[in-house]
Amino acid sequence: MKQDLFEKYPIPKAVMTLAIPTMLSMLVTIIYNMADTFFVGQTGDPNQVAAVTLVMPIFFLLMAFGNIFGIGGGAYISRLLGERRMKDIKHTSSFNFYGAILIGIIGMIIFLLFMEPIVSVAGASENTMGFAIGYLRIIAIGAVAVTLQCTLSQIVRSVGAAKESMIGMMLGTIINIVLDPIMILSLNMGVVGAAWATIIGNACAVVYFIIYIIRHSDVLSINPKDFRIEKSILKNTFAIGIPASINNVLMSFSMMILNNFASAYGDVVIASLGVAGRVFSIVVMLSIGLGMGVQPFIGYNYAQKKYSRMNDAIKFTAVVGMIMGTVIMVVMMFFSTEIVTFFINDPEVIANGSHMLIIQMLVSPILILQFIVTTVYQALGKAIPSLILTITRQGLAFFPVLIIGSSLFGLQGIIWAQPLADVFSVALAVVMYTVTYRKLKSEQSESSSIVIEDNYV
Repeated sequence: MKQDLFEKYPIPKAVMTLAIPTMLSMLVTIIYNMADTFFVGQTGDPNQVAAVTLVMPIFFLLMAFGNIFGIGGGAYISRLLGERRMKDIKHTSSFNFYGAILIGIIGMIIFLLFMEPIVSVAGASENTMGFAIGYLRIIAIGAVAVTLQCTLSQIVRSVGAAKESMIGMMLGTIINIVLDPIMILSLNMGVVGAAWATIIGNACAVVYFIIYIIRHSDVLSINPKDFRIEKSILKNTFAIGIPASINNVLMSFSMMILNNFASAYGDVVIASLGVAGRVFSIVVMLSIGLGMGVQPFIGYNYAQKKYSRMNDAIKFTAVVGMIMGTVIMVVMMFFSTEIVTFFINDPEVIANGSHMLIIQMLVSPILILQFIVTTVYQALGKAIPSLILTITRQGLAFFPVLIIGSSLFGLQGIIWAQPLADVFSVALAVVMYTVTYRKLKSEQSESSSIVIEDNYV
């Protein structure tokens, strides 16, 4: 337990101590995703690249299932840490470990039973159907490894062990990257090889996290004896975990719908959208990593009622994120053609992909604000505001813009749908957090006044 980090470190040092390992973990996840696209792209077959693009949202669904217990359990554990309730942390971490296993098994069964309808809804054509099914079958077999990896990395991070969380994720990614060229190219397994590399990497990360918790953590537990199904654990895990999961589910669903709309313009457009999306995920994942990194700090200081310290950390994180987003945007826009060419040397994919990438990058400087505020509400245990922001970005704003845009402007309307939805969701996030923080400070002032009056009396 790293109590000084939460209570005594200067804000910049505390935030960066927690956030840098988490952002590196997310960067590793980005490389994870890009490795599959890159090495599949080396086959020179746009249909296989399109297949990976189509199945990736389904893979994210498994991650969403894991995040029910990872983000939900992790946010609760951070608050328990601030309240010094160590026994409850053991019960909560054990519950979330076995919950992730169960939901992974459920996901595996669903994907295996309904594989063909799922990839059809995702937008698979006759050219990509076989590749997509082959990829998804292996991902389904390894579903438990995916859900556990997501859950355990979050739980380990929730007690301040950001470096250890990063090591586990890096281990899985390095193994994946090493196996990708061997399985995809040397063994000529194509997309199936990419899927096996991903699952083996996740499984290795899970083994690392289990060993860390058993041997080195004095507060976390996966011991069956510590497993409890208690009202407080269920309520606090699912109140935050389900909205967080819905965020990922909606993200996956919106990607599937986007691919479905884009499939009307051919498999080359799907492949282009996939490459651009992978590159744009650098901004998304780093923003998520920055927010997730500061989450334990926010949850701890909220539990301690140190609202000013909490708010200072949020403002510092926002500034760092906006600078980071601006720098990435400039680089990506200048080198968009070269970046897409790096993944696949197909003239049509390069032309379409570079155009799509430039448009997506326009929201990079402000995107961090939406993810930070969502993370803040998760850390505070406020499920409804977190859910509102989640549904807005991936549903209420995105789907109307996509439908109207595609009807009026065709492919351009499809490409612009997510950036425009992001602008609206960022504005909503800023307004919501401003109101929430003012309310917290007002309640704190009233509480202080009552205490002073009682002491005076």
